[in-house]
Amino acid sequence: MEIFIAILAVLCGIIGIIGSIAPALPGPPLSWVGLLLLYFWGGTNGAGEEMSLTLLLVWLGITVAVTILDYVVPAYFTKVTGGSKYASIGATVGLIAGLFIPPVGMILGSLLGAFIAELVFAGKNSGTALKSALGAFIGFIAGTGMKLIVCGVMMYYIIVYI
Repeated sequence: MEIFIAILAVLCGIIGIIGSIAPALPGPPLSWVGLLLLYFWGGTNGAGEEMSLTLLLVWLGITVAVTILDYVVPAYFTKVTGGSKYASIGATVGLIAGLFIPPVGMILGSLLGAFIAELVFAGKNSGTALKSALGAFIGFIAGTGMKLIVCGVMMYYIIVYI
């Protein structure tokens, strides 16, 4: 049973990292579930110390904050650069379309999706649409970077406490 829990925790961590990039998976919450499994299983580090409740709760707080910020940051960058909600939606649609050609397709898909959405749906000229698309893209990169860092550190703790 212990091996099964350890494998499940590592899988949660790996899927969490993948979910930091793929929009359909909740990355940080999945990684946190891996920590939660090890907490209840009684995982220990190399010194034989069990994971503390404080560590688990701190990472829960970080997970909640990053999950909320993941929605706020792209919208903020899009708004700051004069973009509309169409730029954010276009960036997400472009990212999903670009999943078939990772990682270049995801990056270009996000940028082109926001640009085309601003041109077609918001009726903006190409210069304004490009500025908005860059804002949406930078917001997407910032949110993704945050999630990757958080999930990477949680994966580290998952490995330490196996």
